[in-house]
Amino acid sequence: MKKIPYGIINYKTLIEENYYYVDKTMYLEKLENVGKTLFYLRPGRFGKSLFESMMYYLLI
Repeated sequence: MKKIPYGIINYKTLIEENYYYVDKTMYLEKLENVGKTLFYLRPGRFGKSLFESMMYYLLI
């Protein structure tokens, strides 16, 4: 059974330790076309750091 990743912001940890994760890779192409600077206007606990970590591990 998969665990819920409350407070975990590292994508690699989610995958290696079998946490539940909703894939958001469909947004990568859109973000690449936006430009060099991204500004997230979201309150805390909305997955901004985890999304950035996912992008890092998928693009290296």
